[in-house]
Amino acid sequence: MIISASRRTDIPAFYSEWFMNRISAGFCLVPNPLRPTQVSRVSLVQDEVDAIVFWSRDPRPLIPYLGELDTMGYRHIFQFTINGYPGLLEPGSPKLETAVAAFTRLADRIGPLRVVWRYDPIILSDITPPEYHVQRFAEIAEALEGSTMRVVVSLLDFYRKTKRRLRALEQDGRIALWKMEASGTPGQLDGGVLTMLARMAETARNRGMEITSCAEPYDLSACGIAHGACIDADMLRGALGIEVGGTKDPGQRSECRCAASRDIGVYDTCRHGCVYCYATDGTGLGKVHDPCAPALTGRAAGRRLALPGG
Repeated sequence: MIISASRRTDIPAFYSEWFMNRISAGFCLVPNPLRPTQVSRVSLVQDEVDAIVFWSRDPRPLIPYLGELDTMGYRHIFQFTINGYPGLLEPGSPKLETAVAAFTRLADRIGPLRVVWRYDPIILSDITPPEYHVQRFAEIAEALEGSTMRVVVSLLDFYRKTKRRLRALEQDGRIALWKMEASGTPGQLDGGVLTMLARMAETARNRGMEITSCAEPYDLSACGIAHGACIDADMLRGALGIEVGGTKDPGQRSECRCAASRDIGVYDTCRHGCVYCYATDGTGLGKVHDPCAPALTGRAAGRRLALPGG
């Protein structure tokens, strides 16, 4: 079993103590995202966990615990998002230089095969036009050279929460979104977008990085970008030396090619405040959290683990 921690929230950034308490307990409880009263028990016993995939913009709070996870035999990789967007789009994310420093520190600790750079989603607007992405991507790729072997990209999807927040910014005159598809040709990307992606792919290759797309409906092979899987059986084999089933995760959207995993996060709990995020209402503060509770949201009595060095 692969544990996803988590597509729904940034567990390393905000809930590391809770996560380590659950590792100690050997299980956690996860409410059904559509029916919160339905709760599943997910085993975190080491013998039953093939690997843990951490998704984060700021894994620094978890890094002190990695030695403990290693000692206990838990294998793990990181999907690490660095976009470097203006604060209007990412008000709570670490500054670019802070994120890059954390990425390189993590890669030095666990190796470049186990840290994947995510440059997604790509938002096209008057403040982030194609040339902006070409330059920003090149800047980050140069800083991360040698610290990762793979970068994942995707174009923005307009989920309900995403659309609501971005449209509000448009109405306030703070941003003007661009169309990605060619005018009058549904399902075909604009030539400027394709050129942008091709230049980004060339940059990635020049920096020693494989570049793949995430759940992308468009064929980007002409740009040098193959369809990819974030939870990839081949990557896990190469990075961790383990064999996992390659069956597509039935709980993900149709374009997703990820192997099956169990996500232990809860929606609407992330505090980064990214306006384009599909997983939160933008506040991240509406649910009760107790690091000793069996579920990420809610309260429970119990003794807390001491923080590293505490």
